Amino acid sequence: MSEPRAPWGMADGDRHESGPPDTEGAEQSGNPGKSGIWRAGPIWMASDRKLARFVGRPVAAFLRVEAAGGIILLAAALIALFWANSPWSDTYESFWTTEFTLRIGEYELTEDLRHWVNDALMALFFFVVGLEIKYEMACGELRDPRSAAVPIMAAFGGMVVPAAIYIAFNAGGDGADGWGIPMATDIAFALGVLAVLGRRIPSAARVFLLTLAIVDDIGAITVIAVFYTESISFIWLGLALAGILIIIGLRRIRVWSPYVYITLGMFVWLATFQSGVHATIAGVILGLLTPAKPLLDQAQAKEYARQSLPDELDPSEVRRYRFLLNESISMSERLERALHPWSSYVVLPIFALANAGIDLGGGVLGEALGSPITLGVATGLVVGKTVGVTVTSWLAVRLGWGRLPTGTSWTTMVGLAMVAGVGFTVSLFITGLAFGDGTLPADDAKVGVLGGSIVAASIGAALLILAGRRRHDETSSLGVEQEPAAR
Repeated sequence: MSEPRAPWGMADGDRHESGPPDTEGAEQSGNPGKSGIWRAGPIWMASDRKLARFVGRPVAAFLRVEAAGGIILLAAALIALFWANSPWSDTYESFWTTEFTLRIGEYELTEDLRHWVNDALMALFFFVVGLEIKYEMACGELRDPRSAAVPIMAAFGGMVVPAAIYIAFNAGGDGADGWGIPMATDIAFALGVLAVLGRRIPSAARVFLLTLAIVDDIGAITVIAVFYTESISFIWLGLALAGILIIIGLRRIRVWSPYVYITLGMFVWLATFQSGVHATIAGVILGLLTPAKPLLDQAQAKEYARQSLPDELDPSEVRRYRFLLNESISMSERLERALHPWSSYVVLPIFALANAGIDLGGGVLGEALGSPITLGVATGLVVGKTVGVTVTSWLAVRLGWGRLPTGTSWTTMVGLAMVAGVGFTVSLFITGLAFGDGTLPADDAKVGVLGGSIVAASIGAALLILAGRRRHDETSSLGVEQEPAAR
């Protein structure tokens, strides 16, 4: 799915997150604790302690690398596969099927751990997705549909063609309900591939893939809400809608306490869950309702703070100036920055641990390779995404609706289309909705997701390397300096 813009200041110099004085330059100075600003010595991360120098700061630097989220997600998937095929494989299913009950008075909600991960924990991931979509629609690439015409068309083709290929393999069969599985792009992995390739990829190509993924998110969310909802309780659905309307009303009268919205958000999630609509849709809706423009004018707020800053601060003054600074940045940006590490480095790895474990013993892998479900998913991701994204992009350019991203060739576009076939997180998520957990069709689909994603990432990376070499040769022969890669 989607990768937020510049999480933790990792890829966007204009929105770099600052730490305490002298900690931000920790990696550069190598001596972050040497400053007169500290009264009793620096915080642990900025200290000269060996654990901070050789573990803490290197780990923090790794997490600022754009590919870090994809690497951790891949590691979690590999651990799940090893666990499910190890001598302790029985503990894998027994652990994730352990029931956990939430009881409030006479009301109780009982689900196994896997469903708590998929229904509750993943709501946080989809909330971050909603924040990204809202930002892009209000301030980003989706604000002007004409400038985003090519990636929008590409995303549409990249959803329709894989679904059609899957249906061709499974029409009328036991796997017919899985047509939504190969539609999704895992943007964490996809952008991780681009990050690893570095300077070979023009920055405009990365923006193209990010925009495509945002539109892909919208399509996947719509598919989940409309086609993977089995039955609806209209009473609970009405309560969820009432909660959403209350949130909209409070926003209009400028109620700004986050605790009010957290409480209402939890109620909307619960009502959505009980309604039969997948609860993660509540996360998306709440993300879309989050303000994407700041409450205060940033220049005016800074000037006011500068002119009115007293010689001595007390707690009430600190609270007032924190409000001035916070509200000069939009709520959606602040929440996305705060929640992205939890989404990428906690929620998604736990999701992978809970869902990627497939027991490949006993001939399961051999049967899966001959299954139309496996073939439909893998072919949809590798061939469907490539053809769908490339052809619709070509049509959009041919019809004059848009143009290729700056510095890209059609070889680059085919490589990007292939990389878009990495469909891990949401593809596994839809697998559970379509077939349930622990079923043979679900295992076949998961094999297709894992195999197809590996093939798509490998071939896509090879094509992008080839396109990068051609671009380098052409610019070198013309004496033109290459565009620097996005950090």
